[in-house]
Amino acid sequence: MGEIVNLRQARKERDRREKERRAEENRAAFGRTKAEKRTTEAGKKREDKKLDGHRLDPEER
Repeated sequence: MGEIVNLRQARKERDRREKERRAEENRAAFGRTKAEKRTTEAGKKREDKKLDGHRLDPEER
């Protein structure tokens, strides 16, 4: 026979896990220093510029 589960408690536990997962994502996204944010943004701009430099114009084909 299977284990008896209190659905109310199971639902609350599931909600707690979901809330903790969202909190972890927010800590990663918003818990950075200003310098870390600038570094990330500079790297992203550098990558975008490099990618645009390799772009082929449709007129050249």
